[in-house]
Amino acid sequence: MSVTILWADDEIDLLKPHVMFLEEKGYIVFTTNNGSEALDMIGERDFDIVFLDENMPGLSGLETLTQIKSKQPGLPVVMITKSEEESIMNDAIGSNISDYLIKPVNPHQILLSLKKNLDNKKLVSEKTTMGYQREFRQISMALSGRLDFDEWKDIYRQLVFWELELEKSQDNSLKEIYRMQKSEANSVFSSFVGKNYLSWLRSDNDDKPDLSHTVFRERCLPIIKSEEKTFLIIIDNLRFDQWKVLQPFFEQFYRVVNEDIYCSILPTATQFARNAFFSGLLPSEIEKRHPNLWVNDGEEGSRNQYENELLTEHLKRLGSDVRFNYHKILNMSAGKRLAESISNYTNTKLNVLVYNFVDMLSHARTEMEVIKELADDEAAYRSLTMSWFEHSPLWEIIRSLSEKKISIVLTTDHGAIRVQNPTKVVGDKNTNTNLRFKTGRNLQYNASDVFEVRNPADAFLPKGTISSNYIFALENSFFAYPNNYNYYVNYYRNTFQHGGVSLEEMLVPLIFMKAR
Repeated sequence: MSVTILWADDEIDLLKPHVMFLEEKGYIVFTTNNGSEALDMIGERDFDIVFLDENMPGLSGLETLTQIKSKQPGLPVVMITKSEEESIMNDAIGSNISDYLIKPVNPHQILLSLKKNLDNKKLVSEKTTMGYQREFRQISMALSGRLDFDEWKDIYRQLVFWELELEKSQDNSLKEIYRMQKSEANSVFSSFVGKNYLSWLRSDNDDKPDLSHTVFRERCLPIIKSEEKTFLIIIDNLRFDQWKVLQPFFEQFYRVVNEDIYCSILPTATQFARNAFFSGLLPSEIEKRHPNLWVNDGEEGSRNQYENELLTEHLKRLGSDVRFNYHKILNMSAGKRLAESISNYTNTKLNVLVYNFVDMLSHARTEMEVIKELADDEAAYRSLTMSWFEHSPLWEIIRSLSEKKISIVLTTDHGAIRVQNPTKVVGDKNTNTNLRFKTGRNLQYNASDVFEVRNPADAFLPKGTISSNYIFALENSFFAYPNNYNYYVNYYRNTFQHGGVSLEEMLVPLIFMKAR
């Protein structure tokens, strides 16, 4: 399909060679020497792009631009001017122009602008396709080898990078190939975790990755001690790909000093992973050492209501005198209150901020039909997260912290995965309700579908009862009961859940940023 251009310039007769050059390239070019006629022409026919002279008699270029954008905000407009005054550039850019060229322009500048604005998606798609095709084989070969944890982090970074890049591609077949490769990676990763996880928990294992119960001591506290003031922000349930789409927002005010990944413990659920993060202890150790600070299933009270106390005890054990404020944000109004009063807390060396919205979003994705429609796949889930962040009190807090030059450590307790494949499990009435892990007596399940821990003590998990064991769903599966099976499966399939074994749940972001 031919591209139709409108070129408005009071010296359009002098630009005939440029117009002929574009027509020889296959473009259809309409011309006018004033803004009023340009607006009439835009009302009469469809144009793909407009070249607009800034300095025209009568209706100026900026005035014409304003009217074009009020009628057709999506129509690309390239401003062309003799002036290099910054105020004119700012006015034009503020009016959402697509490009800005300084006279005299040559035909190749015009052609480049056309390609940048009209062929950009196609060119990006083609480049992305070629890039992923080159790396597909490299990733596949790596998956067939013996990977250590650091290599798994690199593989996951690559997969997230290509997932985000392929969103720009128009090649649906390549996206399907990517989904198959990511599924293969999750399968291999699940086997890797099954072989190594229990050994990672032993204190004498020098090859273990940074885990939920060690990451504060080993990675966060050294940064906190070295910085004058730090906000440790835990966005609950934040996946690494969600961090990557939020990163540009942070980078407006912060410089990323270090971007890393640590490993959430199992179950990848808030009760276990976040309590371990704050306490520096594994779940059974918390239950034993601080029985008053651990709440089991079936007991009254929130299972994460003692994070402040757990961190206080943790710092005491480490012999650290770091003073801190603790904040937990569970809803929008609490976030607004903190944003309004943030200056009251910025003189303390450490502020710990737990922000639960992403976790609420993932659960709402299960319960609310509107959210189901808005977040029906990973790309939509990321987009929803980005939209929330841009309009959240947390974004206001980040900007305020940057003004006061306060450093940030950003992390999470676990991620989530979109579940698709049901696997049947049978348990008694005391079996927990999580879709990605189960604990109880006499559980019946297909052993090949799970990572099983027959002795909870091996995984430093609370026993519950003497005969209880734990099972964890692998890859993108979820547990379903035989009773009312079809309804249950249809209701929960394609929802975002956590608690089990997958790249998305276990490999989570750990980011250190300094204010610009």
